[in-house]
Amino acid sequence: MIRPVLLLPLIAALGACNLEPPYAAPAPLVPSSWPVGDPALKASEASLTAHDHRAMFVDPRLERLIDQALANNQDVKLAVANIGAARGLYRVQRSALLPTVIAGADTTVRYTGQVNASGDHVTTDYTADIGASAFEIDLFGRVRSLSNAALNSYFATEAAARATRLTLVADVADAWFTLATDRTLLAIATDTVASARQSERLTRMRLLGGIAPRTDLRQAETVRATAESDLANLTTIVDQDRNALRLLAGSDMVESDLPKSIEEVERSAVPAAAGLDSMILLRRPDVLEAEFRLRSANAQIGAARAAFFPRISLTGLAGLASGGLTSLFTGNAFGAAITPSVTLPIFGGTNRGNLDNARAQREGALATYQKSLQVAFRDVADALARRVTVDRQFAAQLELEAAARDTAELTAARYKGGIASFLESLDAQRSLYAARRSLANTRLLRARSVVTLYRSLGGDSTL
Repeated sequence: MIRPVLLLPLIAALGACNLEPPYAAPAPLVPSSWPVGDPALKASEASLTAHDHRAMFVDPRLERLIDQALANNQDVKLAVANIGAARGLYRVQRSALLPTVIAGADTTVRYTGQVNASGDHVTTDYTADIGASAFEIDLFGRVRSLSNAALNSYFATEAAARATRLTLVADVADAWFTLATDRTLLAIATDTVASARQSERLTRMRLLGGIAPRTDLRQAETVRATAESDLANLTTIVDQDRNALRLLAGSDMVESDLPKSIEEVERSAVPAAAGLDSMILLRRPDVLEAEFRLRSANAQIGAARAAFFPRISLTGLAGLASGGLTSLFTGNAFGAAITPSVTLPIFGGTNRGNLDNARAQREGALATYQKSLQVAFRDVADALARRVTVDRQFAAQLELEAAARDTAELTAARYKGGIASFLESLDAQRSLYAARRSLANTRLLRARSVVTLYRSLGGDSTL
């Protein structure tokens, strides 16, 4: 009596043919190694490995801010929510591979208007049943292809969340080093204001003594006013840097976790690089996302192809029915039924259009994948090129700042001794101010080159 019920899982277990095109990872349209314009590039390439952000940003204060941002940032929370939604959609699609079995029990009380054998006007019926409704037998792989498409969409969403995490870590590090640099520039502006005021007082005294002309005083006032304007502007910039970092962190920050100067933290960024060849790019989150989108589009072709074939669905019901509760579970109370349904497409215009659309979507996904690889290759190549030259640039800026400082001190002494003109001293002060600012920005450039390399290599390998 229960054989009709057993047919449902047996039919569900039938092996379905798969009309998906065999997926083969496309050959990346990028060179097999980075461009070699300098011997140092080859040396950098040899040390490329995958790194956690803690291996590249070693200051504990920065690590705490990154952890705080990962816990509180709303973009990360949205990305995690998207993962949960994609996982749920995959489970919904996956469940279509198996019949949905529903069990139920019911009691029906009917007033008949006639006296029955028991001497009353009420008849009670008891039922208990189990069944499956409109379960599609996946003979041509349509449901399986849709399940594969949903699975790869879920993986793509997870890769996109990794990209969000990577961007956040890099943005926090960049904002932290930017704040450090602007605080250094603020300190330079403060020193320059103090020096300009002292120079203005000295020039005023020389004017009163008949030694210096009024033009010297006006020039000294110009230098002082310019320095005060820079000081006010940099004060605003530092406050804005703190606001940007607070937004990334998602909450207020501990003051002790903020850098005091770029000189203090420039060694917190440790250069690291990425693998022996350009295939390391295949682990970048954006490249992974593009590949999973390509896989999903490939699976959609299988579903579109299967739509040309008949769709067979089954509705099955098995249960017990009796007028008495005590006789409900007897053999005579059992009944079962299976209702097949076949849908056969006659006019294929819609299906043909869906198949053409699926194929075009796959070609678009393939182009997106190849472009993602090419953009990633350029990002890494540019980052490596910057790493090669930034240290040489920094060494040159150190020499420039030292020479400008010595020149300013010597010229100031010559001016006080009446040997050099005020214009010479003024030019020397301006050169020193520019050299100090340029050196601070070069320190930031060194730190940012590590942040850029971390970002271009794909950062951490886990969410």
